[in-house]
Amino acid sequence: MSESIIYPFRLGLLGGGQLGRMLLPEASKLAIDVHILDPDANAPCRPFCSQFVQGSITDFDTVYQFGKDKNLITVEIENVNVEALAQLQAEGVAVYPQPQVLALIQDKRLQKQFYQENNIPTAPFVLTDTQQDLHAHTHLLPAVHKLGKAGYDGRGVQKLQHADELHKGFDSPSVLEQLIDFEQEISVIVARNTRGEIALFPPVAQVLDPVYNLVDYLIAPAELPETIAAEANRIATEIITRLDMVGILAVELFVTKDGKVLVNEVAPRPHNSGHHTIEANVTSQFEQHLRAILGLPLGATDTLQAAAMLNILGEAGHSGNVAYKGLDKVLGMKGVYVHLYGKATTKPQRKMGHITVTATAESPNPQEDLQQKIQTLKGLLRVEAANL
Repeated sequence: MSESIIYPFRLGLLGGGQLGRMLLPEASKLAIDVHILDPDANAPCRPFCSQFVQGSITDFDTVYQFGKDKNLITVEIENVNVEALAQLQAEGVAVYPQPQVLALIQDKRLQKQFYQENNIPTAPFVLTDTQQDLHAHTHLLPAVHKLGKAGYDGRGVQKLQHADELHKGFDSPSVLEQLIDFEQEISVIVARNTRGEIALFPPVAQVLDPVYNLVDYLIAPAELPETIAAEANRIATEIITRLDMVGILAVELFVTKDGKVLVNEVAPRPHNSGHHTIEANVTSQFEQHLRAILGLPLGATDTLQAAAMLNILGEAGHSGNVAYKGLDKVLGMKGVYVHLYGKATTKPQRKMGHITVTATAESPNPQEDLQQKIQTLKGLLRVEAANL
């Protein structure tokens, strides 16, 4: 991108979900026209974008035709047709993150090999092609078996504790990764613009739901020794630099009980672990992503106030048209910010929104204050089916 933006500027976004919905207000501030391609006619972004096209983001022709007249293409999900993006790039359309980066991150097997080849610390692993391959690698147990492709939000992931559980593994190209007995799971969001400038958001601590393997809530910034935070930032910087990536990258890491920092996975887009930045940081992750891909100076990432983010998930046993119960109670609380994603229907464990809560300014212990507020908020806002 050049230092000047010529208007009208057409930004093509593959995917019209909640990440795109939160990106749109930031694009509006810069008078960027956002055109969206998504297979869902009722995608959360549809009412707010400049143009909405219903179609597959994994089909070559659909993506190619959508992108031909755009100044720039970006994504809100990795599962897109990278061959079409590569063709558009070859024809002069700017594509960020770059197609080769998306292709690598789409495949967890390639991801792990990338870490290994670049001496980036990660859990011991082996690649498997069939379920039978697992029998040769029981020395790694307990382990996590991950599908190479198509796994997302806890899907395509299977814990294998003992050899008698190998039948639960996948009979497809996958990666078997030694289970890490970690002290803490953290995330660092790093941005890199077209000039090669890099900016990092302070690491956050993630707490996962033990059943559904989804982020339950996070605390920002994480309480970490300076050496651990520095190592996490170093690793995130190393990854985005080695990838030569432009855009925003979420780097999820394990902190082991003996103080090591290991990469778990990365996501080349705004991420669930950065939603709190809308209220809690000088620049949000969504504004930062736009700054990066447009070749603009990156924004300050300083923490304005300690915060927590709680995911709002569809209730178990509820599927259908959505009804929010308890919204009045939540909105009556000080320092609480509700983001509903505008999804018309709910189903168990579907991400329907999130709540950001900030620490009380006069609190002597912000982290403890946030923990208490999260526990109070849990269960107050329920996502149920309106027809039940």
